[in-house]
Amino acid sequence: MVITTIGLDLAKSVFQLHAVDADGNVVWRKKVRRGLLLETLAQVPGCLIGMEACATGHYWAREISALGHEVRLMPPAYVKAYLRRQKNDAADAEAICEAVRRPTMRFVPVKGAERQAVLVLHRSRELLVRQRTMLINAIRGHCAEFGLVAVQGVSGSRDLIERIQQADSAMLPDMAKAAMMLLAEQLHALVRQIQELNRHLLTWHRQDRASQRLATIPGVGIISATALAASVTDPAAFRSGREFSASLGLVPRQNSSGGKDKLGRISKMGDRYLRKLLVVGATSVVRRARTADTAAANWVRSLLERKPARLVTVAMANKNARIVWAVLARGESYRPPAVI
Repeated sequence: MVITTIGLDLAKSVFQLHAVDADGNVVWRKKVRRGLLLETLAQVPGCLIGMEACATGHYWAREISALGHEVRLMPPAYVKAYLRRQKNDAADAEAICEAVRRPTMRFVPVKGAERQAVLVLHRSRELLVRQRTMLINAIRGHCAEFGLVAVQGVSGSRDLIERIQQADSAMLPDMAKAAMMLLAEQLHALVRQIQELNRHLLTWHRQDRASQRLATIPGVGIISATALAASVTDPAAFRSGREFSASLGLVPRQNSSGGKDKLGRISKMGDRYLRKLLVVGATSVVRRARTADTAAANWVRSLLERKPARLVTVAMANKNARIVWAVLARGESYRPPAVI
C-alpha cells in the first residue's frame, strides 16, 4: 500500500504519525523521537502531511516541505471535531489525518522564518510592556502606603520616581526607598528595551511594502501594520473582508436556529493580539472623530448618537479589519472616501 496522507501530532520529544493510503486504509502508526522525525519522513515518498497550527508548527512545516512533501496546517479547534472518544497522541494523529483530507477544511498559510522573527519582536515587546505595567503599579502601590500619590500613566510614574529620590527618611523609610529604587532601575531598563524593539520594528516596516500600505489606514500605526503584515501572509486564504474580521473575533457570535437569527456579543475568536491592536487603534479614531470632518468621522458620529462608545469602537475595529484585508488582497494603499 502506498502512503498518500500522514497525520502528524506535534510534541516536544515524541511525535505520533498516522499514515493511510488513497482508500483511507491505515498503513502504519508510529511514534518517532524528535531527532529522527525528518529522517523518517525522508524515507516516505512525497505525500500530504497534516499538522495542527500550534507551537513549532510553522518550523516543522518548512522543514518537512523541504523534503518534498505537501504540508498543510489546520487550526486545532477545527481538528477537534474529528477526534473519537478518548484523547491521546495516537487518536490525535488519526484525527489530524482525517481532517486534512476534508475538502471543506480551512488551512493556515505557513509563515516564513523572517515573518516569524517579526512576530517574535511583537511577542517580546508585548511581554516587556506587561512587565512595565506591573512595575509601575507596584511602585505606585508601595508609594501610596507612605502618602506619595501621582497621576496615572507613564508620565505620572516618572514624577513619582523623582519624588522617591528626593524624599527624606521622615517621609519614606530608607529600606522602602532602597527597594523602590531597585524597581525604578528595572523600569528604566524595560523602557530602553521596549524602545530598542520599536526601532527594530520600524526598520522592518520601512522595507516591507505591505506594512507601509497598511499604515495608510486610519487607526493602524507601525506596531499594528507590522503585526498584521507578518501574520497575514496570504490574504487569499479569506474569501472576503468579513471572513477576515470573523477570523479575528470581531463579528457577533451566532446562536441561530429554526430560521431565527440570534446575534450576541463578538465571538473573540482568533488572534487576540491582532484584535487588541485593531481595537486600540479604533479607539483613537473614535476619539478624533468627534471633531474631525471626514467620511469616517461622520459615520462614527452617527453611530455614537445611537450606540455606546465601546460598541462603536468595536464596530470601527471590524471596519478596519475589512479595510486591512482589501489593502492586502489588492496590493493598494488606503484611499479615504470623499465627504458627501
